[in-house]
Formats: sequence, C-alpha cells, structure tokens
Amino acid sequence: MKYLLDTDHISILQRRAGPDRAALLARLTDHPISDLAFFIVSFHEQVLGAHTLITRTQNAADVIRGYRLLSEIHKGFSAAPVLPFNSQAVEIFKSLRSQQVRVATMDLRIAAIALSNNLILLTRNVRDFGKVPGLVSEDWTA
Repeated sequence: MKYLLDTDHISILQRRAGPDRAALLARLTDHPISDLAFFIVSFHEQVLGAHTLITRTQNAADVIRGYRLLSEIHKGFSAAPVLPFNSQAVEIFKSLRSQQVRVATMDLRIAAIALSNNLILLTRNVRDFGKVPGLVSEDWTA
C-alpha cells in the first residue's frame, strides 16, 4: 500500500460524473489496486451519512435511496483494504493532540492512520492536513 483515500476522494468517485472524478480516475488507473487503501474512519463517516438520510426521510423513495447508498458504500469499501484506527494510530493521535495540531478530530484520526501506516493521504483538503507534522498529502483531483 502507498496511498490512503480520504473521504472526499471516495465521495468524488461515488458521484460517477464530473471533472474532479475524471482527474482522480486518470491518476488512479496509473496504480494497481494494491497501492490503495481506505480507512475505518471514512467508512464510519459514510455510514453516518447514509444513516442520517434513512432516519430523516419522509417518504419511501428516499428510504430506498438511503439503503441503496448504504449498499454502495459497503460494496465500494470491499474493493481495497480498510485500515483500522488501532493502538498505534491512537498513540499518534494523542501525540498530535498534545502538539495542539489544529485539525478537526475526524481528520486528525485520518492523519494518524496515514502516519501509522506510512501512507500518502489523497485528499482535497491539503491545506488542513498540511498542518499535521510528517504527513504527506496530495490532491489527485487537481
């Protein structure tokens, strides 16, 4: 593995259209699937989004859409390894917190997983992730 896909890159792939998706796909096709990984935090974020859609909906069509989205999330995350937020990531997370790195909690967890696995984070949010010492991030949609 070399690259960890941030939630924003995963969402772009799920849209199935647009220039950002085309740029991302062009870069991804240069790499074997074995170079790529997802992480459990992104899975968590995506499932929460689908759950919110399902629980807040007022009609059957949206419930169906919500469950279809949940199914697509499940299928998409089975395409590559899903890395855990494990004890090594927890220690890196704590260290980053003690350094007062000003990044949102979920993003700091993502950074900790990337750092603990020595991976490059693929994200559109290079500005915020650039605040994390030692983290290498790239935007493949540009």
